[in-house]
Amino acid sequence: MLGLVVTRELFDRFPDRSEGELTKIRAEVVGEATLAALGRDLGFGPLLRLGKGEAASGGRDRVSLLADATEAVIAAVYLDGGIDAARRLVLGLLGDRIDAAVLAPGRSDHKTRLQEEAARLGLDPPRYEVAGAGPDHDKRFRAAVSVGAASGRGEGTTKKMAEQHAAEAAWAELEALT
Repeated sequence: MLGLVVTRELFDRFPDRSEGELTKIRAEVVGEATLAALGRDLGFGPLLRLGKGEAASGGRDRVSLLADATEAVIAAVYLDGGIDAARRLVLGLLGDRIDAAVLAPGRSDHKTRLQEEAARLGLDPPRYEVAGAGPDHDKRFRAAVSVGAASGRGEGTTKKMAEQHAAEAAWAELEALT
């Protein structure tokens, strides 16, 4: 539902943008980090019903849970009020984020930015190494990436988040070298 509403809005508002650019914008708006930030802003964390272990390990602020809760609320509005109610909710909550993403599409997707910069400079694609540690309910990931003479390290609660942080660091280093 969320993806449908945002995709349609982007297509209607920006018919002259390329498919690749619209895809980057959509991914940023409906991505886990954006939905988690929205869920945090709306105060969903304290409302989550969690097991003792998940609650004790910081589950009320876990990105994946906040994003899932946000999507669940949107789905509930759709099931209760239909597509028009869901569309009003999504655009009301994410309209500013859509506008921000349109101004700088893909800026929060550091892996893509790093890969595009490597290609532009004629370098081999970035190489990632990821390792996880800790119990399943509180796993932490560390990622390392190298591309050309640049490298970066990152941490996160998911592999993707750790890779994004590592790519952001490597991109900054690569920019400083060129």
